[in-house]
Amino acid sequence: MGFFNSCCSLIGQLSLTAQNGVSLWGTLMVPTLPLWIEGSGSIPWGDRSAGSSNPYTDAPHTGITRRYEFNISRGVIAPDGYKKPVLLVNDQFPGPLIEANWGDEIEVEVTNSIGDERPEGTAIHWHGFLQTGTPWMDGVPGVSQCPIAPGKSFTYKFRAELYGSSWYHSHYSAQYAGGLYGPIVIYGPRNVGYDIDLGPVMINDWWHEDYFAVVEQVMSPNFNGQTTSDTNLINGKMNFDCSTVDADDTTPCTDDAGLSKFVFTPSMNHRLRFINAGAEGTQRITIDGHNMTVIANDFVSVEPYETQMVVLGVGQRVDVVVHAHAEPGSAFWLRSNITSCNKSKQPLALAAIYYEGADNNTMPTSTPWPIASPDNCETDDTDLAEPLYPMKLPEPSWTQHMDISAYRNSSGNFLWEFGGVAARVDYNDPVLLRAADTGFEFDPEYNIINYGTNTSIRLIINNPTPAAHPMHAHGLNMYILAAGTGNYTETSPLNTRSPTRRDVQMVGANGYIVVQLDATQNPGAWPFHCHTAWHSSAGFFSQLLFQPDKLATLNYHIPHDARQTCHDWNDFTKKAVPNQIDSGL
Repeated sequence: MGFFNSCCSLIGQLSLTAQNGVSLWGTLMVPTLPLWIEGSGSIPWGDRSAGSSNPYTDAPHTGITRRYEFNISRGVIAPDGYKKPVLLVNDQFPGPLIEANWGDEIEVEVTNSIGDERPEGTAIHWHGFLQTGTPWMDGVPGVSQCPIAPGKSFTYKFRAELYGSSWYHSHYSAQYAGGLYGPIVIYGPRNVGYDIDLGPVMINDWWHEDYFAVVEQVMSPNFNGQTTSDTNLINGKMNFDCSTVDADDTTPCTDDAGLSKFVFTPSMNHRLRFINAGAEGTQRITIDGHNMTVIANDFVSVEPYETQMVVLGVGQRVDVVVHAHAEPGSAFWLRSNITSCNKSKQPLALAAIYYEGADNNTMPTSTPWPIASPDNCETDDTDLAEPLYPMKLPEPSWTQHMDISAYRNSSGNFLWEFGGVAARVDYNDPVLLRAADTGFEFDPEYNIINYGTNTSIRLIINNPTPAAHPMHAHGLNMYILAAGTGNYTETSPLNTRSPTRRDVQMVGANGYIVVQLDATQNPGAWPFHCHTAWHSSAGFFSQLLFQPDKLATLNYHIPHDARQTCHDWNDFTKKAVPNQIDSGL
C-alpha cells in the first residue's frame, strides 16, 4: 500500500471542482443506471435478445434521437492532487455520460473553445461505433473530416447500432491524454441478470506534463522509445505522493486529494463497466475478496465466465457482474495496476467499495488477490470470451501480413511502422472527402490499403518488438483467430469456429495476432492503429479502404457540415500554422 498506510480516512483534501471540475464521477452522488431509457414503456428493442439476434444486422430503429452539446475548453484541475492544465468537456473531467437505447440516433454538437495562447483543432471519435453509412462521422481528422477549428462547431450524427459500454475521445494528435474523453452506455438486451448498474469505471494512466509536452518528447531526436506516466486514475481520481515531486517543481500538489467511491448493496448483483481510457498503460483490475463474472468484451456480449482479474489494453472495455456476498458495513479495495510492461511512477490506482452501513470516510483494510502481473501485456485469454451470438467465419478472400517495426529516420526521430509505413495525416485533406472529389490516389505516407472488392480479409500481424500494442479497428469488430508469442507460423492453430470479436485486441511484446475483417457491410476508409497514444503519434496506423466502388456512391451523400469543417479549418490555417509535429492521429 506504500504511503496509503499513513492515511486514516478517505476525506479528500480537494474540493470536487478543484479535482475534477464540475464532474461528479467517482463520488457517491453518481446515480445508478437504468435497464433502458424509459419512453413508451415497452422494451425499446422488442423481443431481440443477446443470444438470438445478429448484433450487426438486426438493430432496431427506435425513431428517437438523443441530443447532447459539448463545449471543449482548457482548464486547470488536480485529479491526483497535482495541479495541471487539462482539456475539459463541459468543464468536466472525465467528460459527461452519453447514453442511448440500442437503435437510437445520437447527435452531439461539439464546439471547440480551445483558444488562448495555443489554439488547437479537435475532433471526437465515438469509439467502437460502426458508423454504417456515416463514415464521415467517425471523428478522425485527416481521414473522415478536417479538425473542428477554434471557435467553430460541428454536429456528429450517428446510430447506436451496437449496445454495451464504450467511450468517446479526441482523435487530434494525443489530445485525449490531456483529459478529453468520457463514457458511453448503450442500453440493450442482457445476457446475465443483475440488480444494480453502477455504470462506467474509467481507468487511465496520467501524466503531470501537458500532453503536448509528452508528444514533443516522443517526437524529439534521440527519444529512447520509453515514456513513464506519473500515476493511475479511477474515474478521474487518485492520491499522488507529493513528497516524490522534484524539488525544483513548484507546481501546487495536495496529498490525499480524494479517491473514487462506490456502494454495494448486500446480496445484490452489481454491473460495473470497466473502460481503459489511458494513453499507454495496460490495466490489471481486481476487487479484493470478490470474483467477477465477465458478460461483455468491448461491444460484444460473451458467454459468462468467472474470474478474479480482468486485464484491459488501452481502448478495451469489459462489463462484469459482481455479487455482493459480504456483510453490511464491509469495505473493500477496487484495484487497477498498470502492468509491469509499462512504466509508471505510481502504477496502483485504488477506489473504495463500501457496503451499505459502512463509514465511507474510512480506508478499507482488505487484502489483494495473490495474482501475478503478466509481463508481456497480453490481455485475457481469447478462448475465454466466446461470443454469445456465434457467427460463422467465411473463408478469407485476401490474406495479408501487416508487420510492426520501428526505426530512426535521418533526423534521429524514433518512428513506428505498420506494414512498412510510418504514417501521417494531412488535416487539410481528409481521405473520405478527397475520395469523393478526386478518386483514390493518395500519397504513400497516408498508408492507405485499398482492398477493392474483397469481402473478408485476414491480417497476420507479427510484432517482433519489446512493446505490446492495443490494435484498434474503426468501423467494425475484428474476429480474433489467434494470439501468441513469437512469429505466426502456418502451423499455429486458428479458432475459426466461434472466435472472439472485439474492436481492440492486444498483440503482445514479441508476439502475434491473426484477425479477420468483414469488408462487406461498411464501405469507408477506416483507421487501424495502435491505441497507445504516443505510438500513434509516431506513425503507427494504417487506413483500410473497403468497397471503394460503393464508397464512391455513398460519398454523394456527404452532408454539407462535414465539408464545412474543411472550409473553417482552411480559414484558420491561413492565419495560424498548426503545430503538427507528429502523425496527427
